[in-house]
Amino acid sequence: MKGRFPLSSCALLISALFASHYVLAETSTYSASEKAIKIAQETIIVDGHIDVPYRVKEKWVDVTKATQDGDFDYPRAVSGGLNAPFMSIYVPASLDNSPESTQLAHELIDSVEAIVARAPDKFAIAKSPSDVKAQFEKGLISLPMGMENGSPIQGDLANLTAFYERGIRYITLAHSQANHISDSSYDLRRKWKGLSPFGKTLVGEMNNIGIMLDISHVSDDAFYQVIELTKVPVIASHSSLRRFTPGFERNMDDEMIKKLGENGGVIMINFGSSFVSKEAGKWRSGLTAARKALVEKEGEDSPKLENFEENYRKEVPYPYSTLDEVLDHIDHVVKLIGVDHVGIGSDYDGVGDSLPIGLKDVASFPNLVQGLLDRGYSRTDIEKILSGNLLRVWQQVEEYAEEHAEDHAEGYSEDHAAEH
Repeated sequence: MKGRFPLSSCALLISALFASHYVLAETSTYSASEKAIKIAQETIIVDGHIDVPYRVKEKWVDVTKATQDGDFDYPRAVSGGLNAPFMSIYVPASLDNSPESTQLAHELIDSVEAIVARAPDKFAIAKSPSDVKAQFEKGLISLPMGMENGSPIQGDLANLTAFYERGIRYITLAHSQANHISDSSYDLRRKWKGLSPFGKTLVGEMNNIGIMLDISHVSDDAFYQVIELTKVPVIASHSSLRRFTPGFERNMDDEMIKKLGENGGVIMINFGSSFVSKEAGKWRSGLTAARKALVEKEGEDSPKLENFEENYRKEVPYPYSTLDEVLDHIDHVVKLIGVDHVGIGSDYDGVGDSLPIGLKDVASFPNLVQGLLDRGYSRTDIEKILSGNLLRVWQQVEEYAEEHAEDHAEGYSEDHAAEH
């Protein structure tokens, strides 16, 4: 039988009970049927963005075992059926234009390799779609890697090659500020009015080497310039829809999504509540305004700033989004450009205590499957959303790079023969 391991009736029951331990513990609102759990267990699930590497840098924990905090560990991943989470090699914008950004990226890749080294019976690095598929059949959780923020490239294509060789298979061109590659959706200065000259060169080089272009975080102008330049489909590894969060440029609007569809790309829906609902975004703005008012009144040394967000939440409860609202985002993409262009980019371990009711950690994927079933999605379409669409794009990017390499080699051979 297709899947991580053959599921006899007894094994399926055990899996269902194990999943329910996590799924039902988080909320009584959502629960997954045996059918949903079976689909989750038998299907490759690719999550486009999980911030485990930076999480374990900030506070080390062994995610090969059960952990008390965070959103990801091995037991919960097995419970939820998650078997191909992209590990985010996240480099803060504060390190842009410094050698430290490159150093940190390598250190975070080291940490992913260390996870595999501690538990080679549980995890394996994945550098290609074929790796993911082969490791799935062996019952291993694949750990492909994507770099969040292109700053570590430092304008040197030798760094691009080095990161490719280490396993980086997508690069989010910018993060919260403009860097040497691209403007950021969060940075109002619009330094480059889209991509920098180097950024435009980098698009072609990423195509040629086989690294997916990730347009999450970049400005709208940068997005359209990437779409114009790229020869292969692109991804938004962890973005949601601006239709549901008006004014939040970090999400994509309908016209961008249509362009993404024409490109053949995939938008991978972010679960963070502020990406999903406008209410959560308004709450965050209220928190920022309240903190600013306190600083203006009492200064940066005010003792009231300690645990400020925790205390603010007591006064103004956080408006968590829901699984149903996440499904609304998926539905809207499908309505606009079809089921072949949407995936999952949860941002687990990256969005803090803002995850939706019903999707609190990586054990929750059966809930997502149940929601898709309830909305009438076929198993074939669910498999596309869970992994098929992203694996298709990754395969296309890989094939383009291979063809380019062959063409280059043929051209070199002809030139060399002509010289002699």
